[in-house]
Amino acid sequence: MSSDKTSAGGKMGLRIHPTVFWATAGVTVFFVIFTLLNLSQMKLFFDASLSFITTSMGWFFVLCVNVYLAVVLYMLFSRHAHIRLGGDDARPDFTYWGWLSMLFSAGMGIGLMFWSVAEPMYHFTSPPWGEAQTAEAARLAMGVTFFHWGFHAWGLYGLMALALAYFAYNKGLPLTVRSTFYPLLGERIHGRAGDLIDTLAAVATLFGLATSLGLGAQQVNAGFAHLFGLPQSTLVQVILIAIITAMATISVVLGVDRGIRRLSQINVIIAGMLLLFVLLAGPTRYLLDALVQNMGIYLSYLPRLSFWTETYSQTAWQHGWTLFYWAWWIAWAPFVGIFVARVSRGRTVREFIGAILLVPTLATFVWLTIFGNAALYVEMFGGGGIAEAVRADVAVALFKLLEHYPMSSITVGLAVCIVITFFVTSSDSASLVVDIITSGGDLDPPKVQRVFWATMEGVIAAVLLMGGGLLALQTAVVATGLPFAAVLLLLSISLVRGMKQDA
Repeated sequence: MSSDKTSAGGKMGLRIHPTVFWATAGVTVFFVIFTLLNLSQMKLFFDASLSFITTSMGWFFVLCVNVYLAVVLYMLFSRHAHIRLGGDDARPDFTYWGWLSMLFSAGMGIGLMFWSVAEPMYHFTSPPWGEAQTAEAARLAMGVTFFHWGFHAWGLYGLMALALAYFAYNKGLPLTVRSTFYPLLGERIHGRAGDLIDTLAAVATLFGLATSLGLGAQQVNAGFAHLFGLPQSTLVQVILIAIITAMATISVVLGVDRGIRRLSQINVIIAGMLLLFVLLAGPTRYLLDALVQNMGIYLSYLPRLSFWTETYSQTAWQHGWTLFYWAWWIAWAPFVGIFVARVSRGRTVREFIGAILLVPTLATFVWLTIFGNAALYVEMFGGGGIAEAVRADVAVALFKLLEHYPMSSITVGLAVCIVITFFVTSSDSASLVVDIITSGGDLDPPKVQRVFWATMEGVIAAVLLMGGGLLALQTAVVATGLPFAAVLLLLSISLVRGMKQDA
């Protein structure tokens, strides 16, 4: 099997795949310039595009995420589960603690900080069905939130990462998305078809990550407004993106082991401290009861929500929530998949899938319960006020909850630090992944290229905020997630076929 050739980049010493690199850079630069020149028109365009895609293609997103999860579960219990990624003699490069810390920090960090309070509050006041602000609405709110952050999300991450790791480490192909299509395309993966696949993956990663960075900037701005009275505006958020992106470039230069790994582990420790504080300072017994009951609620709602498309109600609730999440996770799949594959050499298929399905999912459920149910407790039994604040500005959700606890200035400051470090690790990891894709699978491309992509991620996030705020962020991720949903569907077929051929 041949490998993809990369360009030396002339006197600059770059190592790039010329077609993929320049196509990805061209698309992003064109988007940035066109949006800046047509800000008012782009706001209308984002609104119309989001409505059209979610209304017309909702069924496709729902179908795809169920297929992804089914394929991953098949691999978990199949005869291929004993295969070791990298061969029988391969051993893991990182400890379980380091591995899972990087997985969790890169996978959903900023999103959890942003939505862990805001989403349950929204569902509590505007449930998909039933009466709002009741005990049943609270149960449904946590069940739906778990659904959006549960097995379906981590299943598609696991699918992407498993395919990448298997074809790279066991078949000797470059660690890039095109390699996963070898059973379907053969040597054509090194031609135009492979270029198109990798370009779609790189663009999806850039815009999926930009959505998270935009949300993170809004939340950091809200935290600084709470602490120091800093005004909440798009200009301030753009400045924050520039500052934190500069911090991310430092982590880029330090590399995976010194940069991302250490930041990820520090981040998990600080986040754990905040989690423990809310658990102990809040209604502890209520939260522990809720954790057990929420898991049962999630499992009971899972079949219904998995195939729900609003056919008979003809409402638009799912369009704004479930479909946005599915597109977001799909757009993040190349990023998380390549990064997880990059650090998962030496794991068996069963060990790999079991860990990625269970450990991050359970950790996510604990986080959502502690923060989500703490907010619900205040809203239902402690005087309220959080839901109203969230409806006015979703970015303040976490800080409004912390106001109900002692030492709120300290905890809000801690929360802002966590969002910033999640921002840095996400940007650092995504720039590495985009650089790997656009260099043709080079696992250690020149750092100047990663600095370029980290900068582009910040620029895209800033432009999206200027071009429409949260609506623009949602539109960007749905629009880029749609074509890559089809890519992942074909990837599922390719992975199953490839493993069967080897067997």
